Amino acid sequence: MRTLWQAIGSEWAKLWSVRSTWWCLAGAAALMVVTALTLGGASATDALREGRAGARVTASEAVVSATSYVQFALVALAMLAITSEYSSGSIRATLQATPARGVMLTAKALVVAPVMAVAGVLSGAVATVVVQVVLSGALFGGLVVSPIGEVVPDLLGVGAFFALVSVMTLGVGAAMRSAAGTLTVVFMLLMGVPLMLLTTGSQAALDASLRMPTFAGLAFMGSADNLTGGPMPYSAGEGLAWLLAWTAAALAAGHAVLRRRDA
Repeated sequence: MRTLWQAIGSEWAKLWSVRSTWWCLAGAAALMVVTALTLGGASATDALREGRAGARVTASEAVVSATSYVQFALVALAMLAITSEYSSGSIRATLQATPARGVMLTAKALVVAPVMAVAGVLSGAVATVVVQVVLSGALFGGLVVSPIGEVVPDLLGVGAFFALVSVMTLGVGAAMRSAAGTLTVVFMLLMGVPLMLLTTGSQAALDASLRMPTFAGLAFMGSADNLTGGPMPYSAGEGLAWLLAWTAAALAAGHAVLRRRDA
């Protein structure tokens, strides 16, 4: 039976041995730059059009807002880390080498989480620089300013958000076992259900929507906008607590299915 460290080494080798890992990471970085630049440009254009005195658009805020879209590129990678083994049948060899289901799932999580965190910080840093350079020029009147004291916490928050959402996806993947099922459930959790709840017009539905993973992540990362035109109704700490709760619930569900069902 493999120890946890041996299982981690095996999962690390498997993650980097397939091209999909590199394509997903490259796609996430490119999408982060394009989306952050688009959102930052839209905010700067609105500020200029309205002639707001002393207006400022922070580059790292644009990066935080972009995570709502970029997360799906990394979700795809986290999903493939578990569902590809079921589709290829290699999950049998994995569970023979690491029969303790909890150890296997923990090893995958401990590999996926830091990779996604680093990917979030690096892609966010590149996007911040690009947004800063483009939008602080004469065309936008120098509206964009990103003090280092604001950039670093924002980027660390982005990395933590991507890590937690990816681990949540891993848990869903372990429970669903198929790429299509995992993608459907994760999409509904991140965007589908929250947006449906928002359309009801009910205050209770709005409160529930704002405590689902994407909105909880935005609150944790310090976003001033909840994507509905209003402010976040709770603190960054509470946002992190909700995000951790969703991640833990997904992992618990995945572990329960792994223990009950054979590969």
